[in-house]
Amino acid sequence: MNAEDIKIIWKNADAVSFDVDSTVIQEEGIDELAKFCGKGDQVTELTKKAMQGNMTFQQSLTVRLNIIRPSLEQIKQFIKIHPPKLTPGIKELVDKLHEKNKKVFLVSGGFRCLISPVATRLNISQDNIFANRLLFNFAGEFGGFDENELTAKSGGKAQVIKRLKENYNFKTIVHIGDGATDLEACPPADAFIGFGGNVVRDTVKNASRWFVYDLNQLKEALD
Repeated sequence: MNAEDIKIIWKNADAVSFDVDSTVIQEEGIDELAKFCGKGDQVTELTKKAMQGNMTFQQSLTVRLNIIRPSLEQIKQFIKIHPPKLTPGIKELVDKLHEKNKKVFLVSGGFRCLISPVATRLNISQDNIFANRLLFNFAGEFGGFDENELTAKSGGKAQVIKRLKENYNFKTIVHIGDGATDLEACPPADAFIGFGGNVVRDTVKNASRWFVYDLNQLKEALD
């Protein structure tokens, strides 16, 4: 399959799933949260390793969260003073996909509480978010994360897409993202488009049949 084949699938897809961090938004949510909680440097290094596929996703998530240990109050403050920075062109692209009656999903190894405001700004239903859930005890202290979420494990994005195909009877789904966990989602995604507009990961770029730096390329290819 070459770039031209993928463009045809993209144009005719029933549904599109986007990674969120460094794809739909410009930063890595967990890194920004870590900085906000004063644990930035330790966590950024681990995110790099996770993105290059050097440890299992669950391992890296557990280690990073145990360093940050965000409280519910910190999460609320973070969302308030640090609204997500949307990637240029994403709003127009999602609007165009909706206009063409394509279903749009956000599939992320990040956290639902941080992704929910992103979905709202893009007019994507909260039901169309697949992401991890932070857990807190009754006093609002950090209590880990829900390990039963599909996205909490390596290969989780592929599991989500498989489930979407089963639940909605989609013939074709295209997944778009910047990281190693996104590459893993195809198959069952019918095509993968690598995105390098915020950060270029060589492993992803080298393995992508179609790699774009600007979301307008995707918007234009829908016509």
